[in-house]
Amino acid sequence: MNTISIIGAGIGGLALGNILKQHQFDCTVYESASEIKPVGAGIMMAVNAMQIFDRLGLKEKIENAGNKIHGISITDESLKPITKTSILALEKKYNSCNVAIHRAELQKILAENIGYEHIQLNHSLSKIEKKDNYSLHFENGIQAESKIVFGADGIKSKIRDQIVGTGNIRSAGQKCWRGLAEFDLPEKFNQEAIEIWGKGKRFGFVKISDTKLYWYALVNEKKHKRHLKLCDYFEDFHPLVLDILEATLEENIILNDIIDLSPIPSWYSDNLCLIGDAAHATTPNMGQGACQAIEDAYVIGQLLEKNQDFNAVFQEFQKIRRKKVDYVVDTSWKIGKISQWEKGNTLRNFLMRLIPESTNQKLAEKVIKLEM
Repeated sequence: MNTISIIGAGIGGLALGNILKQHQFDCTVYESASEIKPVGAGIMMAVNAMQIFDRLGLKEKIENAGNKIHGISITDESLKPITKTSILALEKKYNSCNVAIHRAELQKILAENIGYEHIQLNHSLSKIEKKDNYSLHFENGIQAESKIVFGADGIKSKIRDQIVGTGNIRSAGQKCWRGLAEFDLPEKFNQEAIEIWGKGKRFGFVKISDTKLYWYALVNEKKHKRHLKLCDYFEDFHPLVLDILEATLEENIILNDIIDLSPIPSWYSDNLCLIGDAAHATTPNMGQGACQAIEDAYVIGQLLEKNQDFNAVFQEFQKIRRKKVDYVVDTSWKIGKISQWEKGNTLRNFLMRLIPESTNQKLAEKVIKLEM
């Protein structure tokens, strides 16, 4: 029997595995995929996540595998700035910076640090039952028993569905393409994340290594036409956008709907706890989905230092994390709606340009400051 099982070897599940290991807990991580492979191309680890990786002794390794990002800019279609958030002062204060990295690189670093012997691949959970302990049934026919279970199995969590029994997935009404390209960006963009706002569409890009660029493109669902090529949607954007799209191989592009999870009343049950997207999936507009899962793992680790009663820890964990997580989910949803306006964009951009950079920095700090 396992004492602790983590279902899901995404970034949240692997971060939790690392933190439990640091606190001398043995755990087994179960992952449905047959290998830890790239999904979603690139990702930004914000200062909150990087502070936690620093405490795990992994900050330097992650910085070396990715690209440090010192500013985030929103622009109009012609790349004229709307708002800019420099985080240099916050980097100094928290001794960490944003890092853009290939998702697979990050997962590999986290998996290696846990040790692959603690990760069971090709274990897709089909059923979980509560008896004296938890009985885990996997699609490969293997069964396992576990005293403590963490559900890090994403927005469509089977743990949440079968044990907690709540959860309403919401569609934002937007289609999102994500891609990875070998591309030589103009030097001024090397350490900046750019998001371009148009009418009912957006395009963002960031450098994730010396040679690789991660990008994403969104259009409102009602404007999505199957016969159109991706380039067709962005013909009125700066030529750099079309150059990036043309440099991307078809097999390096994935298409998803933008969804999140309506707040659920409880993230835990007896000896079981949900973390990350399984508990509080957010739209990607603040770049905080994985970062909030990493914060979940960190807070659980901090609480276990003082109290080894897991049920008491789960209760306290939700109490500590709820307010910030609800703020991120709600704010991200609103940003997603405003950024995809089809009318009134000129006024929106004008009003946003009036917001002082100090206000943007305060909002950034609210998100990146750790709660414990």
